[in-house]
Amino acid sequence: MSAPLLQVGALFKRFGGFTALAAVSFDVPAGQRLGIIGPNGSGKTTLINCICGTLRHDNGSVRLSGVDVSALPTYRRTRLGLARSFQIPRPFYSMSVAQNIAVALEYGVGRRRVHASAARKEGLTVLDRLGLTAKANADVGSLTQVDLRRLELARALATQPRLLILDEVMAGLSSVEVDDMLETLASLNREGITIVMIEHIMRAIMGFSQRVICLDAGSIVADGEPAAVINSAIVQKIYLGG
Repeated sequence: MSAPLLQVGALFKRFGGFTALAAVSFDVPAGQRLGIIGPNGSGKTTLINCICGTLRHDNGSVRLSGVDVSALPTYRRTRLGLARSFQIPRPFYSMSVAQNIAVALEYGVGRRRVHASAARKEGLTVLDRLGLTAKANADVGSLTQVDLRRLELARALATQPRLLILDEVMAGLSSVEVDDMLETLASLNREGITIVMIEHIMRAIMGFSQRVICLDAGSIVADGEPAAVINSAIVQKIYLGG
């Protein structure tokens, strides 16, 4: 039997005397759609940062297709097929939309330089999936917050990931835009991309995820089918009190 695409083993992360993650462990099989929920401060973004290499965890391991990537820098993990979006978009503001994608194509994938026309065509294909083709030559600084979030996802897709981790990619979107984004993500998943999604929009989590993990105070308190997790007593208490 092949190893899960992602294996997180007993992950600890501390900031001084504060424990942000406490022995967090879970596996993600290839092709799965996993939602991660939890109240603010529960450790969701810290978890993603440790998986992707933005932060170094203190103890534990992160494995991608059975390979321990715990000591690898972020760009090496990206070239192995792990991409993520940031909760606050981080584009290159001095570049155009198309140039942002070109950077991801050339350096994120780690391949040799390709002809400019071929790279632009490939970049436009990515932008088209996110509805940004008409803004390919626009300065990033002129984009709305919604388009910045779309660009953030487009940059991640340009690295050709096997595993895509999304940190509140739908924040600030209208109901119709959320539906469009969910359809885009479902299409990517059907094409073979495994997706882990942090999201506070519950209908998005419930409609998209095959499995949901709930974090609280740096620990996993529930893991299972979306309805079972959302309706569990401990998750109800976390979100509703009592």
